[in-house]
Amino acid sequence: MAQPVPNILVVEDDRETRTLIAKYLRTNSCNVTTATDGREMARAMTDHRVDLLILDVMLPGEDGLSLCRKVRAESQTPIIMLTARGEDVDRILGLEMGADDYLAKPFNPRELLARINAVLRRQAAAQTASTTEGATALSFAGFRIDLRLRELRDPEGARVAMTSAEFDLLRTLCERPGRVLSRDSLLDLTQGRNAGSFERSIDVLVSRIRRKIEPDPLEPTLIKTVRSGGYVFTPRVEPIKS
Repeated sequence: MAQPVPNILVVEDDRETRTLIAKYLRTNSCNVTTATDGREMARAMTDHRVDLLILDVMLPGEDGLSLCRKVRAESQTPIIMLTARGEDVDRILGLEMGADDYLAKPFNPRELLARINAVLRRQAAAQTASTTEGATALSFAGFRIDLRLRELRDPEGARVAMTSAEFDLLRTLCERPGRVLSRDSLLDLTQGRNAGSFERSIDVLVSRIRRKIEPDPLEPTLIKTVRSGGYVFTPRVEPIKS
């Protein structure tokens, strides 16, 4: 099924930067609306559905940090902040006020598009109706993963030692059984593209988890590799609510 075309609102007072972003995103299958300040932004968000907001920190009148806080107080619209290179204070404040990601100027438009896609994938995954919603634990193939205690127990009830990263990845797989998840998607869902995150780390974590849950880690049946696709979690997952 074709993916819907995202509606992006770019709030940037520098005409050259604004035009560059809009042109690049439009050539990459995005609907783009532009604004130069908070007033135009508010008008655009009233007149159009906005799937993601690109918001510059330095704006005339009300600054981007204040606008980010106001948007987040009213909606969960994803926000990517644009900051001056090296302005760590703006980056930290933006994330604290609810921004989903940030990008320092000057930047490559391809990186901006990659970050947009990553944020939209995370949001789509979060909004997907899940049979595990409200569950305090999940069971699969005799194992039990406790979501509150963040622990895994084997079919005999013994606790299986896991690192935090291993637990997060296993939980992500359990919550999406039968779905092919790319390495990019798994990185976005578990690590949020933290500094140092890269696709190979997912392969390492999967290998570790397999050694702990697979009857034969060399011939895995629970976490299967999909060539050029990623991984799929095959067992039936039952939510446990209490």
